[in-house]
Amino acid sequence: MQTTDLQQETLAKAMNGNINAFQELFSAFQSQLKSYLYRLTASRNDADDLTHDAFIKAYDELSTFKGQSSLKTWVFQIATNLAYNQLKRQKRWTPDVMEQAKNLVVNSKEMQALIGKVSETASDARYDMKEHIDTCFTCMAKNLPIENQIALILKDVYDFSVADICLILDKTEGIVKYLLQDGRNTLMDIFDNRCALIHKNGVCNQCSELNGWFNPKENQQQALMKLDLVRGSKKFNREELYVMRSKLVSALDPLRSPGADLQELLVKCNRVAMQELTTLV
Repeated sequence: MQTTDLQQETLAKAMNGNINAFQELFSAFQSQLKSYLYRLTASRNDADDLTHDAFIKAYDELSTFKGQSSLKTWVFQIATNLAYNQLKRQKRWTPDVMEQAKNLVVNSKEMQALIGKVSETASDARYDMKEHIDTCFTCMAKNLPIENQIALILKDVYDFSVADICLILDKTEGIVKYLLQDGRNTLMDIFDNRCALIHKNGVCNQCSELNGWFNPKENQQQALMKLDLVRGSKKFNREELYVMRSKLVSALDPLRSPGADLQELLVKCNRVAMQELTTLV
């Protein structure tokens, strides 16, 4: 195909030292790479830095690229290794992170004021429960061991093949499949016990509570019923609900959604609760 021929020509230029040619290739998946790194780190600054570092490292090591995978997979492998080295120094998050963060906000007028200010002034501060479910998925995934988290996000959110994940993680197919199964089971257990959207005994009511905060004129029950996840919750089993969640998450870019500024601030609240940050600013 013509596009493939053009990409090969651009790759040849990049491998001969043309950084502009490499930037052209990199830009095709740059936004996806950055959102992936954001989901892993829960930090926009870290995602920006890691994306930049991955670009530099990939360009410097481009001569070692042998075409055994796509360039995208190869760069994701480099970025994943960089993120892994950072994440292994951090503690895993706990399933009650959302509740801890909520309690911090409830007891802090400063945090409430900052969230309110962003809600009122940000041009894209429209709150959407789908975005909150997306953020919740990211935060709950940080309960997993790093390799499970990486495998699950690559497969269920970014649709990488098992073969590509094997290359990225340098693991066998059997191990990658185990990481995926174990990670999904753990997340399903967490959501079973916490998500009030699909479990009437769930302890997390943040979706409806935050909707009432940011969209006070909107009926909360009507907003809940807009979600297929809620409408279908009584007829689907937990595996099907997990698939519905992951499809919803894969359709959103957490860095470019209408409520990205608010969602970033809410994630920062979780990071404060997990003692990764001491302040929201």
